[in-house]
Amino acid sequence: MQLHIENVSKTYPNGTQALKDVTLSIGPGMYGLLGPNGAGKSTLMRSIATLQQPDTGSIWLDDNGETIDVQSDPGAIRRRLGYLPQSFGLYPKATAGRLLHYLATLKGLTDRSERTKTVDLLFERTNLSDARSQRLGGFSGGMKQRFGIAVALLNDPRLIIVDEPTAGLDPAERTRFLNLLSELGEESIVILSTHIVNDVREMCTEMAIIREGAIRFEGSPLTAVQHMDGTVWEQTIEKDAVDDYEAEYDVLSAKFVGGRPVLRLYGAEPPTTTAQAVAPTLEDVYFARMQELVSADALRGSRSSTGAAQA
Repeated sequence: MQLHIENVSKTYPNGTQALKDVTLSIGPGMYGLLGPNGAGKSTLMRSIATLQQPDTGSIWLDDNGETIDVQSDPGAIRRRLGYLPQSFGLYPKATAGRLLHYLATLKGLTDRSERTKTVDLLFERTNLSDARSQRLGGFSGGMKQRFGIAVALLNDPRLIIVDEPTAGLDPAERTRFLNLLSELGEESIVILSTHIVNDVREMCTEMAIIREGAIRFEGSPLTAVQHMDGTVWEQTIEKDAVDDYEAEYDVLSAKFVGGRPVLRLYGAEPPTTTAQAVAPTLEDVYFARMQELVSADALRGSRSSTGAAQA
């Protein structure tokens, strides 16, 4: 099974070009789409989910020898799709059990026995069995997200899209939700669209970085981090020196430790005599590509420009 996205572009009526010639190939497992807010992630997810049409390009799913074109046969892709958007509405006065049964009926599960079995299984899988009699208005953020996944799984999808699923969740709910997605990725394509680097680092074996509608990197997070080894340095400075350092050096990121700025710097050689070499992280990869300090080919370990992601 493979999802193909080829040369997809989208410009909105106000002139905003949300996607610029996006090409990706996504196989089974957890795939991270990482980028800042406004990068084009949601536009791409909605295009895959048949909620809008791209201006140019094509999207298709190869599944067990069958090729399904998203634009020309949206019904076929919807039958295989589970989609959890960034924002979705729930009836706050309805109980979780009643609403899931109702939505299952709308999905075509009209046989009561079959529907009950499916609903029971989904509540168990999303760890909501004890909450099925609760009103949805009393659910926590994580419980609402897990209920959203239960709805998305009603049709036993082969392709699952989740858009910014962990934003606003507390650490425990975030962990439970990501573990659930990881289990789903053992049987399906799961696309995790997020601006949270840690979600991708912890869960995804393949990823893409998107900025201003263009793909800046596609590949393995682990490989990308390994290929930045020896190029990341840490420097503690005084507060009034931040602007000078940002003007003179390639600053990946900065944080305050004990009231003093600690900078992470990029360079093949130590940028200062007091800079300390540190192990790179996926955050360093992300900031390096956001600032175009390192090429996509370098992160893949390639010396050739063939097949390079857009820069």
